[in-house]
Amino acid sequence: MDWSRWVVVFVAFFCLVRGLGASDGDADPIYKSCVEECQTTGCVGKKCFQHCKLSSDGKPIDGPWYHQEPLYQRWKQWDCQSDCQYHCMISREDERSELGLKPVKYHGRWPFHRVYGIQEPVSVALTAVILALQFHGWISFFILVYYKLPLRPDKKTYYEYTGLWHIYAFLYMNAWLWCAVYHTRDVELTEKLYFSSTVAWVGFSLILATFRAFNIRDEAARVMIAAPVIAFVTTHILYLNFYNFDKGLNAKVSGAMTLVQVLIWLVWATSWRHPSRWKLWLVVLVGGSLSTLVEVYDFPPLGRYVDARAIWHVAAIPLGYIWWSFVRDDAEFRTSSLLKKTK
Repeated sequence: MDWSRWVVVFVAFFCLVRGLGASDGDADPIYKSCVEECQTTGCVGKKCFQHCKLSSDGKPIDGPWYHQEPLYQRWKQWDCQSDCQYHCMISREDERSELGLKPVKYHGRWPFHRVYGIQEPVSVALTAVILALQFHGWISFFILVYYKLPLRPDKKTYYEYTGLWHIYAFLYMNAWLWCAVYHTRDVELTEKLYFSSTVAWVGFSLILATFRAFNIRDEAARVMIAAPVIAFVTTHILYLNFYNFDKGLNAKVSGAMTLVQVLIWLVWATSWRHPSRWKLWLVVLVGGSLSTLVEVYDFPPLGRYVDARAIWHVAAIPLGYIWWSFVRDDAEFRTSSLLKKTK
């Protein structure tokens, strides 16, 4: 198979990703007027918010909102501005729907229905499933290398990449955890944690792909490769969190690192006769194609619940299972090869 053709095709497809324009919804005069009135009166139509009722000095009349609700209900509360924006958005979208107009984005996001204070309930539920699947995949890998496969005399595994996959699993599960939190409540802190954890995982994935594809086992060589990547990713995360939270730059950095590691995996899967290379092809090509389609063909959430990213999360469930299946197969393959050499 001519892998160079696949590389060219994938690069061309990946480059179709384009930035989305500014949000039209928050520039709507009717929406802006609704938010301003809500922050003054504390009401949108017949729905009023206790934490929007302020005294002359700008403090809530009945004290902070978290003193006004039972403890088990406080986690659902948003602040006055967020509640005003949400209910004005829903009200305005209802009006636009009656006029036959298409939904628009507000502050960079499509209009979603909240459920018990959760901003994107379907994405949160699917993310929780993915997180559980990743944990299962890591545990099954752990049991395989330490309890099912032979160990060295010093009780270490024959598979040279065991420790790296442990770190990968932790970073990946951490990224999905903050993804769930971010979809639950999109505020500046959760957004930064989500973006930071994701780019950290992508950076380490690039290191791991390089080590495995080029069979780098020498510690000095590993340090020489990993150190610049770790330094770059750390600097990027610090830049985002403490200097300029540039989402466009973050998308370019994450996209570039993802593209490089995808190409590395594709070339390796084509060049080496790995028994489970088809699984790698499936995850990389299908996963990469779907993630690109999500960016290119972004659409309003169906029923205000299911958007393109939710569909991507559905696809990520079987792909995650296949991915960890490949990792286990690779551990068995490498262990078997090393045992044959020692005999």
